[in-house]
Amino acid sequence: MNILLLSAEVTPFAKAGGLGDVAASLPKAWEELGHTPIVIVPKYGHIDTRKYDIVPTDIIFSVPMGTWQEYGRLWRGTLPDSTVPVYFIQNQDYFDREGIYGNPDGFTDNDRRFLFLTRAAFEAARALQFKPDIVHAHDNHTAFAMAFLKAQYRNDPYFSQAAGVFTIHNMAYQGLYDPKRAMEFTGFGMKSFYSGSWFEQHGIVNSMKTGIMFSDKITTVSPTYSQEIRWAKYGEGLQNTLNERGGDLIGVLNGVDYTEWNPEIDNLIYTNYTPETIVQKESNKRKFLLDCGLSENEAAQNIPLVGMVTRLTDQKGIELLEHTIENFLSYGVMRFCIIGSGEKKYEDFLRYLARKFPRRALIQIGYNTEQSHKIIAASDFLLVPSRFEPCGLTQMYALKYGTIPIVRATGGLADTIEEFNPTSMTGTGFLFSAYQRKDFATAIRRALSVYSVQPYWNTIRANAMECDFSALRSGKTYIDVFNWARNSIR
Repeated sequence: MNILLLSAEVTPFAKAGGLGDVAASLPKAWEELGHTPIVIVPKYGHIDTRKYDIVPTDIIFSVPMGTWQEYGRLWRGTLPDSTVPVYFIQNQDYFDREGIYGNPDGFTDNDRRFLFLTRAAFEAARALQFKPDIVHAHDNHTAFAMAFLKAQYRNDPYFSQAAGVFTIHNMAYQGLYDPKRAMEFTGFGMKSFYSGSWFEQHGIVNSMKTGIMFSDKITTVSPTYSQEIRWAKYGEGLQNTLNERGGDLIGVLNGVDYTEWNPEIDNLIYTNYTPETIVQKESNKRKFLLDCGLSENEAAQNIPLVGMVTRLTDQKGIELLEHTIENFLSYGVMRFCIIGSGEKKYEDFLRYLARKFPRRALIQIGYNTEQSHKIIAASDFLLVPSRFEPCGLTQMYALKYGTIPIVRATGGLADTIEEFNPTSMTGTGFLFSAYQRKDFATAIRRALSVYSVQPYWNTIRANAMECDFSALRSGKTYIDVFNWARNSIR
């Protein structure tokens, strides 16, 4: 089938989080399964066109934006390790700027930017003479694709037989817009905006709600999260809307691109290794510690290294870290390494840790892909203490590298990590349920208790590396969802 995937992020061209990774891995899986996907993403100003061999096409097209026309131009590239075409929509006014969304609160014209992107995707597909069977939109930025498909393009021969699938990555970000602006840009007009309409939530335009209500099927990025968001605690005000569409809602666990995240072939880590040669993981740890400024004697010490690769936000459980990690470092029972950026208060806390424990707290503020790979390969454990986590990918990366996750049992973390049982020798990590510092600390202590204890340590690492969370597995499930959607076009 022909699949049009529309996203505000696609790795490696433009990435702010896990959305970009998923938008890149799924189309490659679909191609491998014999389908024909294309990917549409903005041509942001920071994208390195030379590095990724992205070239302009001769295709220039108009995009209706209310009562006037905007214009876009297509550039073409390819997803790495595939032949999947990626089409970049160029519009200098909207996308030729640093950043994807703007920080910290987003660009003031994000409504217009992403509504343009969404409408432009249809015009681009027509210009390419690409007739999709599925329009697959990701998160609030492209949610209006579901409404455009069912209204403006309902009778268009290119799209009349297409089904719309909307994937929710994070309910916390819903795309809330001023109705007078947004409804004009979309062409629906204020006549379509009223209390209880599919566009409205609390008197403003809610893009997430729009995507949910107009789509044929809705997915989330893990089975547990698909259930959590139907309750007020995680539904972010849209739980009633989700329950209204509950029969069309399914959780599909995100998958990992093992061509990028695999210690056997990863060219970003110090030393490659397999489950059979996992002793080489120690070489990664030693070289990482040396690069962090530790001496040979320090790097050779048998002390567990606990890592984190994360955004520094409340969602990611950094508050719990603030109240627990210092105690462990004080007693010298572990070293801690982290790479991440985000809220200033958390960055400041990490700098404080680095000053107080210069040989035990190895802090990198910012984000660097290579260093992320090195930390996951070098670490013995990975912390993911999230307040909520729709899916999470780092814990799945960690499993492949024999790095044992310590996670909160929420969303996709609960779906991917099984508590280690020393009696049955089953399980792949350590979980805690309540979002409380004492429970988090207890999980860390349980994890540290198996370190260097045989046969526990070898067994849990072997269990972890045997896990299969490949994008191909996820891609197959999505094909089932797409067929389901096509058979029940609304």
